[in-house]
Amino acid sequence: MITDATSAATTASAAAAMKKATGMNKDDFLMLFVTQLQNQDPLNPQDGTQFISQLAQLTQVEQAYNTNTNLQNLLSQGSNAGTLAAVSLIGKQVEAAGSQVELASGSSSAINYNLGRSAQSVTVSILDANGKVVKTITGGAQNSGNNSVTWDGTDNSGAALTPGAYSFTVSAKDAAGSAISATGLVRGKVNGVDMSGSTPVLSIGALKVNLTDVNSVTEGA
Repeated sequence: MITDATSAATTASAAAAMKKATGMNKDDFLMLFVTQLQNQDPLNPQDGTQFISQLAQLTQVEQAYNTNTNLQNLLSQGSNAGTLAAVSLIGKQVEAAGSQVELASGSSSAINYNLGRSAQSVTVSILDANGKVVKTITGGAQNSGNNSVTWDGTDNSGAALTPGAYSFTVSAKDAAGSAISATGLVRGKVNGVDMSGSTPVLSIGALKVNLTDVNSVTEGA
């Protein structure tokens, strides 16, 4: 019964869209067709072939509108599913691709990233909202895969920085000085979802992460 109701609603929606665009749907054409048959001159009847051809063309147009409406419904359902998935992540721990780090008042922060292969040296640069490097952290050799460095919340002069969201870049090199690919990671508990845009955006403290960038989800601590 639900399927029948949905199908009827879809057909009605397509017919309404067709009538708005062309000024006529199949029902209007059939009514006109019958009216013309009833009022034609018996001694000079209309060519039925033309009527059939026009009806076939109109049916093709209607089918095209039905297809378009169904596609729109599928896209809408996909968007709704993405929204529900985003809301279900509230309170969960997630890991996502992103070069952001939150500095909380009175505590240090972990800067997470993934190395494509083992590195001999790693340099992490922390930037403020204006893109200015405020802190440079130099690390030693690190293995491939997930790694992290700890930021104490100070700038290069040792002064404490204002709590909030910062960005970072990672530069890694092997023993020969060749660059190694490094991908920033954001980890934390989801505490909100912004659904105003085309893609849901998760809030992890002061940080914002697109739902499509999430790599893994675990139960919240």
